[in-house]
Amino acid sequence: MKKALLPIVILILTLVGPAFPADKEATAATKMPIAVQKAPVALEKLDLHTATEQPLSQLPGIGDVRSKAIIKGRPYKAKDELVERKILTQSVYDKIKDQVIAKQAN
Repeated sequence: MKKALLPIVILILTLVGPAFPADKEATAATKMPIAVQKAPVALEKLDLHTATEQPLSQLPGIGDVRSKAIIKGRPYKAKDELVERKILTQSVYDKIKDQVIAKQAN
């Protein structure tokens, strides 16, 4: 009887897991919704007036050609001028509008 009970106990402990997890952060991560666990790190917004070609080209839908056009079109009164001046389409602007700003000189 004892021999038959031991595999059952091992199976139950394997399925249930340890009573006290060694890593508190791992425990907290398992309780968070998946969407929160995979949330991207907030990045600093790019200023359309000072950003160089490389970081601009990394924005979704921008690339080398559009980043050069953004730089060539400087200065901007507001970031939505990218669409008004036909530097970007509305759909591309919608992808990046939360990632860019157009700081005004003081």
